[in-house]
Amino acid sequence: MAAKTEILIGALLELEVGPVAHGGHCVARYDGQVVFVRHAIPGETVRARVTEQTSKYLRADAVEILKPSEHRVAAPCPYAGVCGGCDFQHVDLDYQRLLKAEVVRDSLRRIGGIEREVVMEAPAGDGLGWRTRMRYAVVDGQPGMYAHRSHDLVQIDRCRIAHPGTPDVLSQRWPGVSSVQAVVSSEGRTAVLTSSETAGRLVEEVHERRYRVDAGGFWQVHPEAATTLVDAVMAGLEPAAGETALDLYCGVGLFAGFLADAGCAVLAVEGDRDAVRNARRNLHDQQAVTIEQGSVDKVLAGAARQGLSSVDLVVLDPPRTGAGKDVVRRVADLTPRRIAYVACDPAALARDLKTFETLGYGIGSLRAFDLFPMTHHIECVAVLEPLPGIRHS
Repeated sequence: MAAKTEILIGALLELEVGPVAHGGHCVARYDGQVVFVRHAIPGETVRARVTEQTSKYLRADAVEILKPSEHRVAAPCPYAGVCGGCDFQHVDLDYQRLLKAEVVRDSLRRIGGIEREVVMEAPAGDGLGWRTRMRYAVVDGQPGMYAHRSHDLVQIDRCRIAHPGTPDVLSQRWPGVSSVQAVVSSEGRTAVLTSSETAGRLVEEVHERRYRVDAGGFWQVHPEAATTLVDAVMAGLEPAAGETALDLYCGVGLFAGFLADAGCAVLAVEGDRDAVRNARRNLHDQQAVTIEQGSVDKVLAGAARQGLSSVDLVVLDPPRTGAGKDVVRRVADLTPRRIAYVACDPAALARDLKTFETLGYGIGSLRAFDLFPMTHHIECVAVLEPLPGIRHS
């Protein structure tokens, strides 16, 4: 008869904290079992309370630091230990970036079989007051933030990573809704949206090019993010007039606009109808841009049937789950001279880069950006080129 599993939920464990892992926690072990520990730093000894238990691992929150790291600091936010919004407020900013670089390195090595040095680039500032799009949970009319992996509401007076220009919605009650968003654009215009409202529109500006965006739709949340990523993509691709390009998962047309400005003929593909509507408006002045609404895989398959056999450049900016094998294969079949892959999840990036390598494309350059300070989120731009000696048919 199998031994009964010990129930550890709520138990306090003394743990030696090991390496950082993707997701905002570090890895420790208890009685041979993996423990994912939040609010800890590699090398620390902590007392942690178990919050979740599965047959494969435990989750725990560090509640007492027995041996602190030299990189531990006082969190600037009083809610940092209970709110689920930030992961690393207890870590000094420079070391946060070293930890994030290690997450990218580890994902590439472990998932992609790729050895690559990673340096985390970062905007200036103290890591606070940057988030231009805030979504707050609302429970019984009270706004706040959910605790980590929970629907327990944490009532807060303000969010320390929220951009100071976002409207104050925390001092009000919001009966009858489940969430409320507070948004400020790069032009300083604001919007407040509840879960019961349709999205209003704002205008964002990148290098004097203006983009209409639904206030509740996707746009990078750091004020410098869109410009940073455009610059990285354009520097990596080095587009030339007369070349052909794909902008896949194009959103409201951010990269397509700059590729067209460089003289490229661009096919831009996006699945979200609202984003496509805005992209058509944003790029109406660019006759060289064709915008298709639909899944990237199906649109590429249709384009191939209609005679598209090759392109010069590709921008891939997929959702967090990555592009996937089918899309990667269709991109490689078009034999571009360069591919810029914009990734918000290092694990998905590593999986897709491994697939690209089997199809004859390797990393020409890789840049990582800390555009979400105090959180575990990361943006990467990998530029891929045909591997030497690989002949594409």
